[in-house]
Amino acid sequence: MIPQRYARQDETLALMRLAPVIPVLTVQSRADGLAQARALVAGGLPAIEVTLRTAAALDAIRVIAAEVPGAVVGAGTVVDETGMAAALAAGARFLVSPGATPHLAAAAAASPAPFLPGAATASEAMALRELGFRQLKFFPAEAAGGAKALAALAAPLADLQFCPTGGIDLARAPAYLALPNVVCVGGSWMVPKAAVAAGDYATVERLAREAAGLARPG
Repeated sequence: MIPQRYARQDETLALMRLAPVIPVLTVQSRADGLAQARALVAGGLPAIEVTLRTAAALDAIRVIAAEVPGAVVGAGTVVDETGMAAALAAGARFLVSPGATPHLAAAAAASPAPFLPGAATASEAMALRELGFRQLKFFPAEAAGGAKALAALAAPLADLQFCPTGGIDLARAPAYLALPNVVCVGGSWMVPKAAVAAGDYATVERLAREAAGLARPG
């Protein structure tokens, strides 16, 4: 039986083109997620990934979707169909996973939201390519070889586009964004733990604006 192919490539690419960086948030409360999202959008980063790593994540997605104009909120660390369904019910407009099992890829193909599956090797990327995915998360980026490794995939897998995530900061981001197969990067450096804990969302907005100003090829 041939599995259903993913058909939301254009939507996924449009999402990735919203800004050079997709912030990755690990939220501790509904209010925390709301405050971070408002600062990030004000700084020019509308696409926001809330990881499903805390009990507050789904509530944060709900309130961001409802109360932050301009935000395109998604769910990260989606590792199974249960998490996918819960994120969509909460209002997530895109989904991100650190990898992709056959079951998860099939669920993503049937999902109403863009899905960005993770791949760390050429074989993983090729397997996802066969299922129709053309935009992938390169994860964990720095641990998997960094910008040099991703650059090496550009020639043999020229029709794939990536959002590298994992260990990337403001200093490392430009090397990735200079690559022809990178559309954006993911990171959490614009929401430093100390600033968030202190309620210093002005710093979050400033760092977001700095990240939004990063250059992309073409």
